[in-house]
Amino acid sequence: MLGPVVTDVAGPTLTPVERERLRHPLVGMVILFSRNFVDNEQLVALITEIRSLREPPLLIAVDHEGGRVQRFRRGFTAIPPMAELGRLWDRDVLAACRTAVSVGYVIGAELRAHGVDLTFAPVLDLAWGRSAVIGDRALHADARVVTMLASHLCHGLARAGMANCGKHFPGHGWARADSHQVVPRDTRSLARILKQDAAPYAWLGAALCAVMPAHVVYERVDRLPAGFSRRWIEDILRGRLGFTGVVFSDDLSMAGARVVGGVLESAEAALEAGCDFVLVCNDAAATDRVLDGLRWKAAEDFLQRLMHIMPRGGALTPRSLHDDARYRRACADIAAWCAASTP
Repeated sequence: MLGPVVTDVAGPTLTPVERERLRHPLVGMVILFSRNFVDNEQLVALITEIRSLREPPLLIAVDHEGGRVQRFRRGFTAIPPMAELGRLWDRDVLAACRTAVSVGYVIGAELRAHGVDLTFAPVLDLAWGRSAVIGDRALHADARVVTMLASHLCHGLARAGMANCGKHFPGHGWARADSHQVVPRDTRSLARILKQDAAPYAWLGAALCAVMPAHVVYERVDRLPAGFSRRWIEDILRGRLGFTGVVFSDDLSMAGARVVGGVLESAEAALEAGCDFVLVCNDAAATDRVLDGLRWKAAEDFLQRLMHIMPRGGALTPRSLHDDARYRRACADIAAWCAASTP
């Protein structure tokens, strides 16, 4: 059985210590970063080795949104920032919808061809123009446009057999501070947040497979960041909005997670609040503290929720991608979009 800890590895190949760590029963997923990528063959070899360590195999995830958050470059299609899709919407709604499906399909098909199961996308934060860490990662300032474009992105991912993960619930776009560095705060009312930033989560409904809460304190709702708040996760996300999929914490090594103690206490608090998985990245010692100290018993519906993020159907291979007509057509859509967006 897969455990609730999502961890990382330091480089393009595994060390003996990492092999042993990934065999720990509490590990369920490995998230890859740019430092883990050299080229296509190396990536496939790394993922193949990770999968060989456990049965059932560990899941593989990545932050691969496009723009500045695209972990794999050489041999992968360059995806513009998601804000460019929003600009295309403002010029041509139907072209934006078609392109969004193509973007989702290309991202999903290329990642699955190399063995990646899940990308933490799409970003559902609104483009308030206040948060530098979100910036052009946001699709649009209008929640209705974000919902429509995200729906088409998710459809494209699904056509490639890949799940999605909406982030950062209920919205990171208003808070100015970077949760990698400090604990951002949002002073708006719950009613306002639900009407604006959280609206895409309600409107997307069953289209969302997974959600990642923000390391942001919404002071008028709870004293804890959303990822540690039972009110946000259980009462609002699952209860009020009816979400039934997987909830991932954001990275517990971020400064925004340091409000309930050390990394072990943060992991315990996130799981207690309703997260299914906790991310512990960029700190091997912190990962070991969590693995050594965490006491975890899977919720009754953990396995049912897990099915929301499992890949579906057969995947292409890196060599067969360009023989696939649907992939070629989607790439052509992206190329046309990029050409039209160039000044």
